[in-house]
Amino acid sequence: MNYHDITKEDMLNGEGIRVVLWVSGCEHHCKNCQNPITWDKNCGLPFDKDAEDELFEALNKPYIDGITFSGGDPLMPYNRSDVFRLIKKCRKLYPDKTIWLYTGYNWEDIKELDGISDIDVIAEGRFIEELKDSNLEWVGSSNQRIIRVKESLNDHIILY
Repeated sequence: MNYHDITKEDMLNGEGIRVVLWVSGCEHHCKNCQNPITWDKNCGLPFDKDAEDELFEALNKPYIDGITFSGGDPLMPYNRSDVFRLIKKCRKLYPDKTIWLYTGYNWEDIKELDGISDIDVIAEGRFIEELKDSNLEWVGSSNQRIIRVKESLNDHIILY
């Protein structure tokens, strides 16, 4: 897996103060995407041990509320194994920190992926320019949803 950046102390990509891992690779290619530089899965840097150490060092700070996986799309098939491995490690090392993930996939298509229940919140759906709404919190277009994963899996309903 490649990545573009690790943002520390971010307040725009989930609740609280977060660390954000921006992975490379997205085949959704949404019109007017906010981050098209991340579309190519071969761009950016290899996510190696040094990058992983940097990520977990940033997460170790007591004022950090959690981690957000974004990109690109962390749930592109070629990113999934690395992303889910990192999610499991985050959950084990920092059980009180929240895990958010942004994806262009719809909840109905990913809810049964192995490891999805380790995520707290998923911002899902492709960005659609014609449905852009700058008044929305956490997403950019009105078709996108905020899924509270555990509640949605347990109650079989989608919570926005």
